[in-house]
Amino acid sequence: MAFDEQALKIIHGRNFAFIATANPDGSPQVTPVWIDEEDGYLLVNTVVGRVKERNTKRDPRVALAIPDRLNFYRYLYIKGRVVDWITGDKAEEHIDKLAVKYTGEKFKWRKPGDRRVILKIQPLEVKLSG
Repeated sequence: MAFDEQALKIIHGRNFAFIATANPDGSPQVTPVWIDEEDGYLLVNTVVGRVKERNTKRDPRVALAIPDRLNFYRYLYIKGRVVDWITGDKAEEHIDKLAVKYTGEKFKWRKPGDRRVILKIQPLEVKLSG
């Protein structure tokens, strides 16, 4: 599924996304995240072992809401699946790219022992509201 121009404008803007995953008991888990897009996939970067990574390894279904920071009544809603978990240098470089997008400088909150992972999300349904 390809994103249209309006969706890409929201995704590529400095807009936070809220990603929902399913906990083992089926209850929802929602986290604000930085978002990126590459070749039609959404990319979310997190630390290996965090709840959203563990949840998607068990159940790859996700939903995201991405409000437009210039008009919070306008938002992108996406249902999708995590199709890959990318670690290593690519994930470490990606968090710096996201940090520059959102803060203007490289990521400075690394903790010893943290390893980054990119959740590569295939969008299955995309809706623009507002």
